[in-house]
Amino acid sequence: MASSPFRALALGLSLTLICTQSAAQTAPEAQPSSPPRSGVTMPRSANADPIVTEGVIEDGAIDAIKEMSNYLMSAKTLAITSQSSLDVVTNDGQRIQLDGTTTYKARRPGFVIDYESDIKSRKFFYDGKNFTVYSPKLGYYATVPAPGTNREVLDTIYNKFGIALPLEDLFRWGDGSNADRIQALKSAYEVGSATIDGVETDHFAFREVDVDWEVWIQKGDQPWPRKFVIVDRTDPARPTFTARLNWQMNPTFTDADFAFVPDANAKRIQLATFKGE
Repeated sequence: MASSPFRALALGLSLTLICTQSAAQTAPEAQPSSPPRSGVTMPRSANADPIVTEGVIEDGAIDAIKEMSNYLMSAKTLAITSQSSLDVVTNDGQRIQLDGTTTYKARRPGFVIDYESDIKSRKFFYDGKNFTVYSPKLGYYATVPAPGTNREVLDTIYNKFGIALPLEDLFRWGDGSNADRIQALKSAYEVGSATIDGVETDHFAFREVDVDWEVWIQKGDQPWPRKFVIVDRTDPARPTFTARLNWQMNPTFTDADFAFVPDANAKRIQLATFKGE
């Protein structure tokens, strides 16, 4: 889940200067010109020297994600809004970025996750007894019996159906369930301070075997994760997921908030079992 910041592309136009010189003209030796530029250009970091991070494991970075996770787990209920971008890689290796908004309602037990974009929409419901995946635009849903805790449901739907829900990783660092991943980290360090949507944060970067990831954690006694980035290093195109997060601690919910009620024309289908690669 990147040790180097994700840099967005900026649009720019470059003019190529073509210089001609008469063979009969006597002039000082011409200096080599820079290669012509055209189209899109890539911004560059103001940091002239690369950050040396290989093999760096800072205890402070590990402590920060544990404190963040424990703080999230201390809530009885949570409401979250995520503005996210997900890279989709085309057959010829071009990265296409898809934006969407995800809202979360969570309690114990129970959660509702609602992802909405112009291209795709999905809703996930867990009411303490059943887990449901619903596609409003396609008009299909699938419901399966589910275990009695949020953690068990997340593990079950991943292992059995190959479904990994957005942001669940943020909750797993403080209870020991990710101890093996902490031991296997390739690097973990603090990048520095950053202001995210007007909020002062500490910026941390981590590298695992197949992914790089970053998290920006709010300073102070409310360590909310305010931004989260994951880079997939198994794909040469390095597809990236980015989310900016707003949180609400202990909002009031009712059972109706977590109950799935299908539309009149929605059709029930079977959830396919994940067979792995």
